[in-house]
Amino acid sequence: MADELADSAALVTGATAGIGRAVARRLAAAGAEVIVHGRDEQRGHEVVTEIEKDGGRARFTAADLTDAADVRRLAAAAGDVTILVNNAGVYQFGATADVTDAVFDAHIDVNLRAPFLLVQALAPQMAARGGGAIINVSTFGASVAGRGGGIYGASKAALELLTLVWADEFGPQGVRVNAVAAGPTRTPGTAVYGDMAEALGQAFALSRTAAAEEIAEPVVFLASPAASYVNGAVLQVNGGLKAVVPA
Repeated sequence: MADELADSAALVTGATAGIGRAVARRLAAAGAEVIVHGRDEQRGHEVVTEIEKDGGRARFTAADLTDAADVRRLAAAAGDVTILVNNAGVYQFGATADVTDAVFDAHIDVNLRAPFLLVQALAPQMAARGGGAIINVSTFGASVAGRGGGIYGASKAALELLTLVWADEFGPQGVRVNAVAAGPTRTPGTAVYGDMAEALGQAFALSRTAAAEEIAEPVVFLASPAASYVNGAVLQVNGGLKAVVPA
């Protein structure tokens, strides 16, 4: 496994914490050169140092995903990547009446427009070189209604639809596009909501919350040659839905 992705270069957005950090480290362990994206330079360099200490290759590039021009700059700085992981995401919860314009725009800009712009810039280059892999990190909330999670779930549902569109658009040129719909996961981002992630984990069949590494593994599988015939899939990684109990 150490050289499975030895000839690959991977851009991972939101890679300085949580699922993105776990994905970046796992891709590097498989041999890929990883472009670690984030907003915090110190945390970015910490991830790069971790990867290098483990014998991997990585570099950090900062970008503000709410700024379309900066997203395009990130794509240019990443260079000739063969793997793109659209992991960065915004999630704020509240009733529809309480969602401000700023909160709405942040979800659309980061969760939907940024992946769109990165795919727009990088997928044609992958296609011209004859192949690549794109993995969009989504959520169970894109297909299951969550109280207070309307705009978050809607932005990710749109990303899942784009996953299917891109799989058709770029698949003939050898670029596979898939998504991982993560269940409740223990990360620094979810920790700010207290025990919410732990409580949500009880709603699924495994009755627990995932570690970030448990989401990273399916992402890396979809990036690897082992998934060479997987295209246009939205992989549910949520511990399984509980059955409806008859009254």
